Amino acid sequence: MTTPNVLDELEWRGLVAHSTDRDALRAALGEGSVRFYVGFDPTAPSLHMGNLVQLVTARRLQEAGHTPYILVGGATGMIGDPRDSGERTLNSLDTVKEWTERVRTQVSRFVSFEGTNAASTVNNYDWTASLSVIDFLRDIGKHFPVNRMLARDTVKRRLESGISYTEFSYVLLQSMDYLNLFREHGVSLQFGGSDQWGNITGGAELVRRVTGESVYAFATPLITKTDGTKYGKTEGGALWLDGEMMSPYAFHQFWLNVEDEKVGELLRIFTFLSREEIEDLEQQTAEKPFLRAGQKRLADEVTALVHGAEEVEQAKAAAAALFGGGDLREISAATLGAALRETGGTTVPAGELPGIVDLLVTAGLASSKGDARRTVTEGGAYLNNARVEDPELRPTADDLVAGCWLVLRRGKKKFAGVEVR
Repeated sequence: MTTPNVLDELEWRGLVAHSTDRDALRAALGEGSVRFYVGFDPTAPSLHMGNLVQLVTARRLQEAGHTPYILVGGATGMIGDPRDSGERTLNSLDTVKEWTERVRTQVSRFVSFEGTNAASTVNNYDWTASLSVIDFLRDIGKHFPVNRMLARDTVKRRLESGISYTEFSYVLLQSMDYLNLFREHGVSLQFGGSDQWGNITGGAELVRRVTGESVYAFATPLITKTDGTKYGKTEGGALWLDGEMMSPYAFHQFWLNVEDEKVGELLRIFTFLSREEIEDLEQQTAEKPFLRAGQKRLADEVTALVHGAEEVEQAKAAAAALFGGGDLREISAATLGAALRETGGTTVPAGELPGIVDLLVTAGLASSKGDARRTVTEGGAYLNNARVEDPELRPTADDLVAGCWLVLRRGKKKFAGVEVR
């Protein structure tokens, strides 16, 4: 029986948007362990959903027997890839070093550093910082025709508004990474997001021009919503992988709420479920979308991958408890606080607490005191999942959950948190 080629698996999962010679790449991946690399620039304190596409792709290649080199761009992160929106603000060396370490720690959770094809992490600052300007221009810049650099899409779009020589030269730095890793470690495959395709092919071309050898490359697609806009952005900003920048509860909720039309695609890209499991979930989503079977499995799998199985259970318990289906006091303080802040919860000062009527108004669950009183008398108001029957009720410190929260609910679906400080 022929062993399946990992490229076929990547293509089925929708992870190959562009590639160099497809047949040559398939042959190389089928002949033995290929050393490959993917890079991440520390232009923020955390990676995000777009980077996760590359991390799961690296894991798939490693599980197929290939050897990862995970590059954290301590040098390229000092500059940043050109963006359509204009020049980046340059961060200090100390900031980039701090973010480099944070990103290195994050990426290390997704690949294995043991076994015959153990992963390695590398930092391009190590081979860039000591390079002189003369050597850089002679050894690297000589191989980059300016007319081809000007033809890059982002550069063309930026020419009218202006682009600095610093950002214009970014492609040279990233291309030099491929050349260095090819020479020093025998790396012969690079991949990254399709928005990096010009940089990626620039590196492959530099290797060919300098050494005469052919190397491989492919790009993963950008993940978009059904309306064509980028995934990975929420009202609060990027879909960060750092639990301090985006709570595991909010992360889990994001995946729970993806569109039915995108469930199959996202299951293929971000989970390690089998074809049979994914196709079954797609069928369930098509036949009984109200059950949200695909979204639930997607949220559980991706949150476990990024934050661990325990955080999945905490997120699910918090969601159930907030809607009256569990014990609020069994949820960790961090998870409960994160969940309630997602609702835009309010705060009140410590001391004698307001009455339930005032709290419902303050929390935005009632439009007026009269509305709040009617809600209570009609049996629709809840404090910490217990129905409130007395509109004169005034909570005390004993009612605080996790030491500082009152959880209010109106009916079955509207809830809010009041933090007592």
